[in-house]
Amino acid sequence: MAETPDPPPDAPEVRNAEITCYCPSGGVMELLSRRYAMQVICVVGAIGPARYGEIEGTLGEVSSSTLSTRLDDLVRAGYLSREQYAEIPPRVEYDLTERGDELRGKLDPLLEWADEQEQPQGSG
Repeated sequence: MAETPDPPPDAPEVRNAEITCYCPSGGVMELLSRRYAMQVICVVGAIGPARYGEIEGTLGEVSSSTLSTRLDDLVRAGYLSREQYAEIPPRVEYDLTERGDELRGKLDPLLEWADEQEQPQGSG
């Protein structure tokens, strides 16, 4: 039977601590960590049903392939819906699903906090 090694001398002491592991959320976290994923959720949530060009214009310097891939990822994951209209010229709109709206509600405070962290620290 193998012995448990002693912790390094500088390791903090942890006694009966409850450690929460969010390992099952890896799929969601992996998706949200992809470039522009959170921004797309926020943009579509802010402007409602949005066309590709509106999303692209709001995000600015995003490549077409990256945006297309991210939209497809978010549709497949159930956060966005994609509605294609039989019109000439073709029209496609993206909107948040219930799941996407719930996600946006959780992202908003995080993104507000992140924005505050980017602001220069005041002297007062």
